[in-house]
Amino acid sequence: MTAPAPETDDRHPALVVTSMIDHVLDLAATWPNWDGQPVEVAVEGEPPRIYTPHKAIRRVADHLIDHLAEIAARLADRTPEPDAWHGSMITTDTDYARFTPADLDEARSRLTRLGLIWDIRLRSLSAAELDRREGDAWTIRQVAFHAADSSFYADSVGRL
Repeated sequence: MTAPAPETDDRHPALVVTSMIDHVLDLAATWPNWDGQPVEVAVEGEPPRIYTPHKAIRRVADHLIDHLAEIAARLADRTPEPDAWHGSMITTDTDYARFTPADLDEARSRLTRLGLIWDIRLRSLSAAELDRREGDAWTIRQVAFHAADSSFYADSVGRL
């Protein structure tokens, strides 16, 4: 990882990730009220990024999947798949779609299940495994705290 390592604290990393998901879903519960206007967010040194309800859910889910795959690979002594996501740099046509109550139900199902997988995986590890250093890679605890920063995407859309 080339970015500065995320700060951690005494909370269990599984709680950090699942609390983030709860926060995202709390915000998303208001998104069927979205007026269709994307939110532009300034990013230092980069072009502004556009956020919509669908993009926020997509980015949270993709970020969780990406880092869960990284953790699984590392625990299996395999090289993690290189990051090839377009991430926040693109906004797809489907990101601009109306966010309906059915979309909220789908988001709840998707993110709740991802949270369960993260919770089971992280709680199965000892503190030593969570904090084991592997070269210049972040510890698994740091990866979990970083993944919890995915709330940024939902916070960019906000409570509507």
